[in-house]
Amino acid sequence: MVDDPAIVGTLAGVGPRLARLRAERELTLAQLSEVTGISVSTLSRLESGGRRPTLELLLPIAAAHQVPLDELVAAPPVGDPRVRLRPRSSHGMTVVPLTERPGGLQAFKMLIPHRGEPDPRSHEGYEWLYVLDGRLRLVLGEHDVVLGAGEAAEFDTHVPHWFGAADPGRSVEVLSLFGPQGERMHTRAAPRDRR
Repeated sequence: MVDDPAIVGTLAGVGPRLARLRAERELTLAQLSEVTGISVSTLSRLESGGRRPTLELLLPIAAAHQVPLDELVAAPPVGDPRVRLRPRSSHGMTVVPLTERPGGLQAFKMLIPHRGEPDPRSHEGYEWLYVLDGRLRLVLGEHDVVLGAGEAAEFDTHVPHWFGAADPGRSVEVLSLFGPQGERMHTRAAPRDRR
């Protein structure tokens, strides 16, 4: 049973679209039945909303009307696939959210400057970091490591942690995935000694 409001709304709109298309083409239910092989009663119930549309029913109707299936179900346009990046500043870092849905796994691209002395903090969640460019100093509990481009780290954010650019005067570019406690990533990198 479908209970997603968006899907229910889309399915509810199929019947009126089918009736409109048939009327525009000046076809009777009997004529459409002849072309599609679908009974008149089934076509009538589809148009009135008394029968749930299925692919087996919609495909021959779309072919008969010579329209794409998307037109029958009013599928939303795919639109522009580019992510609209809106950078913001946070604790001296430039943070670009790559996901916009609340809750769950969140992705960020961060440009982090050299930030002086570490000040480890802890909070709810789980984090995965991937260094895109530069060198990242990560202080995690008793560990103090430096990650280079192409290296990754993951950790429970209940463990006191801090990170910043390893080199004074140079920023580090990082991809961060952050999720609720228990959402762990599957890529691991062994820590390297600090340089």
